[in-house]
Amino acid sequence: MSSILKVDQLKDSGGNAIITSNGSGTFTSSLPNTGITQADQFRLTANLTSNADPISSNLERSDDASFAKIGTGMSVSSGIYTFPTTGLYLIINKMDGFSNSNDNVAMETHATTNNSSYDKLDEIVVNGVQNDNLQTASGFNLVNVTDTSNVKVKFVASSISSGGIVGNTDSNRTSFTFIRLGDSQ
Repeated sequence: MSSILKVDQLKDSGGNAIITSNGSGTFTSSLPNTGITQADQFRLTANLTSNADPISSNLERSDDASFAKIGTGMSVSSGIYTFPTTGLYLIINKMDGFSNSNDNVAMETHATTNNSSYDKLDEIVVNGVQNDNLQTASGFNLVNVTDTSNVKVKFVASSISSGGIVGNTDSNRTSFTFIRLGDSQ
């Protein structure tokens, strides 16, 4: 003999409904989304051959046919990136650099928690790039976004005298990736 259990609603230990039936056998869940809820990517579209604080021109959201963002996505104005929601974000910055001498080319990641003063989180550098050869550098940072009005990020081009940072509108030669890993801490 088999038994059938009819469930119209499943509740958690606090009495909150987490699964509800509409009466026709279809269930809806009110469980929180525990996966990645925000992911976005921007790139530099043209070479940058002078210092910039922040890098504010020739930026676009990646637009390849295979690209898709998750959630609302980041917004950028005058080179300042604003987060769509609070949370702990992984920021990945990748730079292709070049020089025709023994120059260093650097790109820095800076963050603010008061929408005013910035701290340098990292500096990625390509050293001694000669004969216009390209080198690549990457940085990885965790930023705890507790307030979307005050916590912001910018990227700075520095140490450029005879070289530059490579941009391209068709591929991510220099790019900025933002992934929300979880709730703010």
